Amino acid sequence: MSQNREKRSVPRSVATRTAIMLALLLALSPRAEAAQWVATWGAAPLPPGPAMGPFPATPSFSNQTIRQVVRVSAGGDRLRVRLTNEYGARPLTIGDARIALIGADGEIDARTVRPLTFAGRPVAVIPAGAPMLSDAVDLPVRSLSSVSISLYLPEDTGACTCHATGLQTAWVSESGNFVDKAFTAKHTIESRAFVSGVEVQTTAPASVIAVLGDSISDGVGSTLGANRRWPDLLAERLAERHGSSAAWSVVNLGISGNRLLHDGAGESALARFDRDVLSLPGVKYLVVFIGVNDLGVSYGNPAGPMADILRSLRPANPVTADAMIAGYRQLIERAHGRGLTVLGATIAPYEGALYYSAQGEAVRQAVNNWIRTGKAFDAVLDFDAAIRDPTRPTRIAEEWHSGDHLHGSDAGYRVLATSIDLSLFR
Repeated sequence: MSQNREKRSVPRSVATRTAIMLALLLALSPRAEAAQWVATWGAAPLPPGPAMGPFPATPSFSNQTIRQVVRVSAGGDRLRVRLTNEYGARPLTIGDARIALIGADGEIDARTVRPLTFAGRPVAVIPAGAPMLSDAVDLPVRSLSSVSISLYLPEDTGACTCHATGLQTAWVSESGNFVDKAFTAKHTIESRAFVSGVEVQTTAPASVIAVLGDSISDGVGSTLGANRRWPDLLAERLAERHGSSAAWSVVNLGISGNRLLHDGAGESALARFDRDVLSLPGVKYLVVFIGVNDLGVSYGNPAGPMADILRSLRPANPVTADAMIAGYRQLIERAHGRGLTVLGATIAPYEGALYYSAQGEAVRQAVNNWIRTGKAFDAVLDFDAAIRDPTRPTRIAEEWHSGDHLHGSDAGYRVLATSIDLSLFR
């Protein structure tokens, strides 16, 4: 009996040694990254509004197809789309949907057309006040690729949950479902209609940079359809630096006319922060570049077609530097609570803009001084210094604004993007 026990003990010893060796090999070998979802494109949704000056009223649709194009920043192996009915007064029916890649010729690559489904079904009803994620689609996409999203809306949508300043042509059909075929547009729009985000799944190390801003981040003044907003150009710099070794995405959450402290052109930055920034999968960095509209609306004496609108938005008491600093501190604390690194951008010059004033300029100088020296932000992007006229620092350099002394030109937005030290993003 003792001999049998001794013989049986040998394989147990060998098995133990083998298990230890395998564990060591696994511990020392390179480990594949787990697949993760990250935001790669976004557009902050806005409530419907009436026509304002040169801007049309929010559109509605019925028994029509909308085809939209977005350019992702980070690439991945799979995609999913975030649709929005967050400001809808009624449920929104998606009757059919397709996603596809845009080829080098600017046309849809027919080989890449995929149906979008929702819980396995081609039809979805998005409740009023809600977003909805599509199912994942197996469709590898490279960084900086353009993607086509086609939605068929069989019922009256009411005024859409849109992002007003899309700076990208979208095509709206005559009556009918054209998600899987070419169509002649009844008309075009430049809004983002019912689409607020695209996410990719990747196994590469991934980081998302969220940009919380106004029309200067939204890209007003840049070339339509050319992706020359400064966040687009930052995404290009990051893609060139990292190649396929990491997935870096820049999600632009600028809203034209938006303010830090008060609603008006959408909810204030403070009010929309949790939805637009903290909900993004993979977000690690936040760039805060907002405040010029707080100054212009509070202190400006505008003239022209927008004068009455701007006056209607004026708060009962003009904003102060202390109030704006308190607002920035709120964003910083809320972001730090989620582990984000927060970069503060100085407010750019705006003398010559329709709502410029000496009082607003004084507050801008005080706020910028605090951004630079207050040490509340983890890092500072000095956009003021980058784009101002050195001979008249209260103005944007003549060659870098789009004609209104407020928004950048393509060249001006490139100046902002190239002024950013990429080593801040690790």
